[in-house]
Amino acid sequence: MSGSRKYVFNPLTLSYEVKEDSKLTGLAKSLSFLAVTLVVTILILVIQVSLGFDLPKTAILRKKNAGLTSRVTLLNRQLEQHNKNLYALQVRDDGIYRSIFGMNAIPEEVRNAGFSGINRYSEYDGTLKDAAQKLDRLIKKTYIQSKSFDEVSLLSKRMEEMVMCIPAIPPMVPDKSKYHFSSPFGWRFHPIYHTQKMHTGVDLVMDEGTPLYATGDGVVHTVKSEATGYGRQIVIDHGFGYKTRYAHMQKVILEVGTPVKRGDCVGLSGNSGSSTGAHLHYEVLYKGNQVNPANYYDLSMTPEEYLTMIRSYKKEE
Repeated sequence: MSGSRKYVFNPLTLSYEVKEDSKLTGLAKSLSFLAVTLVVTILILVIQVSLGFDLPKTAILRKKNAGLTSRVTLLNRQLEQHNKNLYALQVRDDGIYRSIFGMNAIPEEVRNAGFSGINRYSEYDGTLKDAAQKLDRLIKKTYIQSKSFDEVSLLSKRMEEMVMCIPAIPPMVPDKSKYHFSSPFGWRFHPIYHTQKMHTGVDLVMDEGTPLYATGDGVVHTVKSEATGYGRQIVIDHGFGYKTRYAHMQKVILEVGTPVKRGDCVGLSGNSGSSTGAHLHYEVLYKGNQVNPANYYDLSMTPEEYLTMIRSYKKEE
């Protein structure tokens, strides 16, 4: 079996002669070279590790990880900025848009509600987990805000209807020669119970049988007749959170469920219930709470202007 062939110069013959090595010798040399190479490589790696240098593959992975971490950090900052922008919209929505249309603000616990499931973020870790949580919260808040704007938009289309439903005119012809105030809205000394008591409406003294008018469009919600308290009364539900109450009446001419237009006569003033004389006790309720009726009507108009206004409402029907 011949090995590798090489030529060697012979000084005696002054010529090159063929010298053959056996394959075994060649294999031994190759193995020796590989062994030396392996030892040198191991020594280089040991020196790198001992000196704190990363292995090539580790260095590449570390560089990629640093790049990804930087991008996730930037994403977190962007999510935080978007969250601030969304919060500004939420403040305007609750404080302006929803308030204008008499809508309740969306509770914080609803806006900030998280996602269920304790293992939802188990596949994430560290910065990436934080980003995933922020993104989910932002998506949820955006959805709720979008639905809120849908509600506001729908209600804005009913603005004309809303304007006609708000109790915005006096409940009787404002002829100053035929009425006067006896008790405003607020705390007062009660004329019957002789104690400090909250007066939840306004008392307007007038002759019995004075016509009383609906101050806004709506539907008759309640008709009652009691020996004490409010006596004979009617409550009109105007929608959009508003109701009005007329108490101590002589007569109610409408029934529960009857649609009412602003300017319709609802009955006659009287002296029923716990009353010391003929008058109208008039209340405005907003979202279930009595509010000052004086903020909802203008008594400076003349009787002629008032009656003309009422007739104009009739023509629009």
